[in-house]
Amino acid sequence: MIERYSIIATAEQLADRFAVDVPDSYKQRYNAAPAQLLPVITHESPQGISFFYWGTSPAWTKNKIPGEKIINVRAEMIADKPVLKRKLVKHRCIIPADGFYGWKKISKKSAIPYRFTRSSDNLFSIAGLWEEYDNDEGEMFHTFTMITTPADDLVNVVTDRMPCILDKNMEVAWLSSQTNEEELLGILGS
Repeated sequence: MIERYSIIATAEQLADRFAVDVPDSYKQRYNAAPAQLLPVITHESPQGISFFYWGTSPAWTKNKIPGEKIINVRAEMIADKPVLKRKLVKHRCIIPADGFYGWKKISKKSAIPYRFTRSSDNLFSIAGLWEEYDNDEGEMFHTFTMITTPADDLVNVVTDRMPCILDKNMEVAWLSSQTNEEELLGILGS
């Protein structure tokens, strides 16, 4: 499970890399964590940064905000779950990042954190799904879930999962309303 990532790029770097408008409220995060309001780019609004909470409420909670959130979804599960396939078609986002963390267990009670970045320290994007819902008071919430894949050889020495990292061509297809379900699953390697 990926529980932390970093996005320490400046607003100008984000705007240049993703060709988006970045609101003044953007803040760099060395330790982006679940339940925080974090930047995403949705396929419904690919021209700008939106801020969504990391962690989707499980479907059984019926629009309430539980303490338990779903922060990751396995790419290989999406094709088999109708609710995830609907989100894949209607509610995709990319999560701008410049690193992610994995914890290597060294004993039953302790683990060492590792931060993984690209060799050039460039920004990259992570595939995600988002949703919106109202709570009992009628307030609208937007949340996102990070899609993960089996870890590659470098990450696997620390943890068995990693974010589904998209290259620039994959980002264009992921955010396009013209990309069909089969193509989207292909991007995820499913």
